[in-house]
Amino acid sequence: MTDHQPSFALGAWSARQLADVERALKRWVAPPEPVPAPAGLGDAMRYAVLDGGKRLRPLLVMAACEAVDGNPAAALRVACAVELIHAYSLVHDDMPCMDNDILRRGKPTVHVKFGEAQALLAGDALQALAFELLTPDDGSVDAATQAVLCRMLAQAAGYQGMAGGQAIDLASVGKALSSEQLHDMHRLKTGALLQASVMMGAACGKITPTTQDALRDYGAAVGLAFQVVDDILDVTADSATLGKTAGKDAAQDKPTFVSLMGLPASRNYAQELLSQALHSLKASELRHTDALSALADMLVNRRT
Repeated sequence: MTDHQPSFALGAWSARQLADVERALKRWVAPPEPVPAPAGLGDAMRYAVLDGGKRLRPLLVMAACEAVDGNPAAALRVACAVELIHAYSLVHDDMPCMDNDILRRGKPTVHVKFGEAQALLAGDALQALAFELLTPDDGSVDAATQAVLCRMLAQAAGYQGMAGGQAIDLASVGKALSSEQLHDMHRLKTGALLQASVMMGAACGKITPTTQDALRDYGAAVGLAFQVVDDILDVTADSATLGKTAGKDAAQDKPTFVSLMGLPASRNYAQELLSQALHSLKASELRHTDALSALADMLVNRRT
């Protein structure tokens, strides 16, 4: 395994991967031609997905696939599918029945722009499309791999993952959670899909049980670290910088790592999780992990 070196050009690497992802999303997400989605639904879907977001999950997919020398055609579909699940969750999360937010990715949220009913349907359609992308009939992804990928994504997005974490989040407003309860919530709400991005990217190739376990640990540490940093930024950055409403968690009296641990301890914890992630990469028996290493460092030390 090659340790992450400062000379690794994450910006250039990311630009190449994201160019492929953006082209694929524009091609696959409700294209206006030759047959547009009915009643303007495609406009809402594309608004929710295109031209915005950090695309961290797709980058993790592509980096993991690269690390295991996997099938890049499969990884591109996985990257887009995971991003669609993430986008659909944001559309629904922003709605009045959930977090009732008006700003996402620096622009009005989907329900503000298109209305609540259209936003609900757009999220539903994006979720369905994610699984359609994982099951192509062009021979680019074999049937067995399709089934594995669909199962992994369904588990990460469903009641055992993201949706379950969202349910805990909504039920926890105004309540004091223990450290264990807070970790359990974010392991599902945020961590499950980030970890799945890593594991689905790796599933595009062949890996040993040792490598699988190490990548799972890396994904768990990265997923939790992302949420810790998100909680930190919610109280230290402004809305213009974040592209979403700052201070939202405190205003809604939601439990966070900052409210539980305080700001300095939260920052230290994020660095501890980064160390855990990098240690897991060293245990993975993989040689080409520079991208995964650099992504972990970037997400922990990000400012937006």
